[in-house]
Amino acid sequence: MKYFLAFAALALSAAPPNIVMIVSDDHGWTDYGFMGHPHARTPNIDKLASDSLLFTRGYVPTSLCRPSLASIMTGRYPHEHLITGNDPPGNARDVKSRAAMVELFKKSKTIVGELSNLGYVSHQSGKWWEGECNCCGFTECMSHGDVTKGGRHGDVGLEIGRKTMKPVFDFIDAAGAKPYLLWYAPMMPHTPHNPPERLLAKYSALPSAQAKYMAMIEWFDETVGELVAYIDKKGQTNNTLFIFLADNGWVQLEGQRSLYDTRAKLSPYDAGLRTPIFFRWKGHITPKRDDKTLATSLDIAPTILAAAGGKIPAEWRGRDARQIAGRNQIFGATFAHTSVDIAKPAANVKYRWLIKDNWKLVVPQIANLAVPIWEGRPETAWGEAPELYDLSKDPLEKKNLAGEQGNLLKGLMRELDAWWRP
Repeated sequence: MKYFLAFAALALSAAPPNIVMIVSDDHGWTDYGFMGHPHARTPNIDKLASDSLLFTRGYVPTSLCRPSLASIMTGRYPHEHLITGNDPPGNARDVKSRAAMVELFKKSKTIVGELSNLGYVSHQSGKWWEGECNCCGFTECMSHGDVTKGGRHGDVGLEIGRKTMKPVFDFIDAAGAKPYLLWYAPMMPHTPHNPPERLLAKYSALPSAQAKYMAMIEWFDETVGELVAYIDKKGQTNNTLFIFLADNGWVQLEGQRSLYDTRAKLSPYDAGLRTPIFFRWKGHITPKRDDKTLATSLDIAPTILAAAGGKIPAEWRGRDARQIAGRNQIFGATFAHTSVDIAKPAANVKYRWLIKDNWKLVVPQIANLAVPIWEGRPETAWGEAPELYDLSKDPLEKKNLAGEQGNLLKGLMRELDAWWRP
């Protein structure tokens, strides 16, 4: 509460802040210097985090990029905005089916649209799944989103970070005195793990696959440093709200053949769902590391709109991050990569989950465990019965306590069903 009161007093006389959203891609929640990883070199992100209101127990509601990004944008759960998978049934590049998914997305209010109503200009770079991004409110876009021209999840916009930073810098220059939203979502450290040799050489003591992943993280960190430095050079630091998170987690193993060799991306476990989430606005948000409060990416939309002086839509499920200290419960669900029915999320859900204090409940939807994904391969079912973990003692979720905690299991099941019962 004290963070919110301090912000409110300043907001009365402050101009609307610029918003810079930095979204990492396929990045494990432990894989940062500030999170204590022994090999990850992230000095620029570490500095940003140290100046921020940092929630180390942050989560996305689902562990797959497209629905996760849609939840960030809309402030809603995937079963509400209806983007539950990356692709529609059948051909992933089918123009008609992909257009139908985009139309579902456009029915929800977005951060971009709400800020546009407040006079903001906006720029998209990096990952973007929802068709022509200017149709969703951006005033400038790197990605064209045209499926017939190779558009699927960012097309030419995916050059940001890996090949160039110029479009982002040009947009900042052109914005002038107008408040702006910058969506910086490079496909980093996402595969292909092809970092520059100058960075890869630093990790030569590690196995090859892990070395490449760590070098990709450092490469991404360098681009974050370039972006922050450019805004500092423009004199915009004190009037820019920086927000950082990853779209979903990742575990890199030597000899890893697919996403399903680990309990990370697409899974209902913390390796896929957990991410640090932090907010930096110098002079307006007091830096603090919070290792207890449960934060969610659904909090990002209302935090941004509150900072900009807008009215938060009733259907947005998160809360202003300055008001969530002490929150002890969050919910989510994971879905098939390729949707069975784009308009019926209950047909696509694989697992539901909740965290309350340090207890985590994972509940499989038995009938849906064999939902096929891309290339016709069956998706691995990690478990076929409810699972219960004590995250304070078992952060890797290895010991299922469901059989030992019957009463707790029943109570949490009731709360999960009250949230959403497909």
